[in-house]
Amino acid sequence: MKTRTIDTTVPERALLVQVIIGNTDRAEAEESLAELERLADTAGAEVVGAISQRRDKPTPSFYIGEGKLAEIQLACRNTGANLIIFDNDLSPAQVNNLDMALGIKTIDRTELILQIFARRARSAEAKAQVELAQLQYLISRIPISVKQARFRGGIGMRGPGETPLQLRNEPMRRRIRELQKQLELLQRRREQSRKKNRWPLVCLVGYTNAGKSTLLNTLAHADAFVDDMLFATLDTKTRLLYIDEKQKVLLTDTVGFIRNLPHTLIASFKSTLDVTTQADVLLIVVDASYQYALDHLKVVHQTLAEIGADKVPSIILLNKIDNPSAQTVLPELLKNFPDAIQISALKKIGLDRVKQAIAQKLNSNCLRTSY
Repeated sequence: MKTRTIDTTVPERALLVQVIIGNTDRAEAEESLAELERLADTAGAEVVGAISQRRDKPTPSFYIGEGKLAEIQLACRNTGANLIIFDNDLSPAQVNNLDMALGIKTIDRTELILQIFARRARSAEAKAQVELAQLQYLISRIPISVKQARFRGGIGMRGPGETPLQLRNEPMRRRIRELQKQLELLQRRREQSRKKNRWPLVCLVGYTNAGKSTLLNTLAHADAFVDDMLFATLDTKTRLLYIDEKQKVLLTDTVGFIRNLPHTLIASFKSTLDVTTQADVLLIVVDASYQYALDHLKVVHQTLAEIGADKVPSIILLNKIDNPSAQTVLPELLKNFPDAIQISALKKIGLDRVKQAIAQKLNSNCLRTSY
């Protein structure tokens, strides 16, 4: 399957559009829109404006109302936007209708996240997982018409979806089956390897950009890639961590979660995310300097439940307490989670307490602790 790279000769200038449905809290909607801007920036687009609309329910044809559609057209002319990004999940018909009505490529939040994952994938397994997710997403969105401008590059679908005109359902389904078999084989091998494991397994989980990779590097002297961006790394990394002179555990980093994480990604990354269900202890890392940290924790718990890891013993780590803004967020976090441990992975604050908590959790649950 031929893959095209993004055409970087024409800069992406994105206009963000958000439809607030029903009684959604305005602060929550504003946070979601701010996160969409960060996602667009991570994907390489320059955000030139944002438009919001509150509706009782989306319209079948455009998701937004016709009056707001005209406002978007005017905003695109005034800002020079050549990309529309919706903070909502659009149906294939709505995307096509918006493409034709606006004459500008339109993508939704799911497609944007898939694009970021395509850019971030490094290992063969991560690339296969992203390709599977993209194909599962695209298979219902390939137009029957001979040609459609939205597939000409840019943020909308980097990777296997770049040549949809040559693809039809059966070749795509065949490729999906191949990828599923490939990932199932990798998963079986990983499970066999775990059974031979001599040490307990501890997994780092949390919202994207919470500081999991930094904590892995600090605790286990690893070299995981770290950057101040969403989904800086998709590949799991495992290192041996010495709790004390006698006790050791395997510490594994995992892909970060995010609100409205596409189900196709959760399904495609099953072989990677299953490590959380097999873990003896989960370290839930929270960015304690972030205003909506409680909302992030809610998303993490919901995602853990969705992948079947919500019953695994866990420890909440309130990270980035060295950030001055954490002082306004910590009181509420500690009120809701009094047993949480305050740390700074960057400044190496509270890491001894983390090791002690891991040991206590392992011992209290009578887990295997062979050394």
